[in-house]
Amino acid sequence: MGHELVVHDLHDEDFDPVLKADEAYTVGDSIEQVLLKVSDSVLSLHRQEIYKAEGLLIAHPNWWGKPPAILAGWLDRVLVPGVAYRLQTAEGEPEGLLSLNAALILNTSDTPPDREASVLGDPLKLIWENCVLPYCGVKKVERRMFSAVAGSTLQQRKSWLEEVEALSTSCFPDTYQRTN
Repeated sequence: MGHELVVHDLHDEDFDPVLKADEAYTVGDSIEQVLLKVSDSVLSLHRQEIYKAEGLLIAHPNWWGKPPAILAGWLDRVLVPGVAYRLQTAEGEPEGLLSLNAALILNTSDTPPDREASVLGDPLKLIWENCVLPYCGVKKVERRMFSAVAGSTLQQRKSWLEEVEALSTSCFPDTYQRTN
């Protein structure tokens, strides 16, 4: 659809998910100041790319009601003040700094949908749609859970891929009206 895509596989990149003490203190800094303090070139690249991105697609399994540790570490290390948001005061509302027009989160699970809804609720909705992305200024968040993966048929998985294509097309149209 004419978009420039940047694809990351955190495992292939050997992304270190551990937030270092000297990385955590970026309150009030600009993106330029934050990048100057980073010695990890992979981390610097991820921060620059998310800061400039207009759309975000993340795919991950439901891992005990949360993203896997490597992705949680990516959130901790990449979506920091000065890159993803700014707080003027500890009590204040964040100023979202990301230019993301939309985010699409794709999750897989082995929990049957009825059990997920009635027993577990939807913790990934809270993480992505209520906490992380709105805090960073993202206005449009779409999320879809594909389950149960265990025991799914080839036809079911093909249907899910078709649904992902339709979701991607609607979430990331061929042209954007910049919101920032």
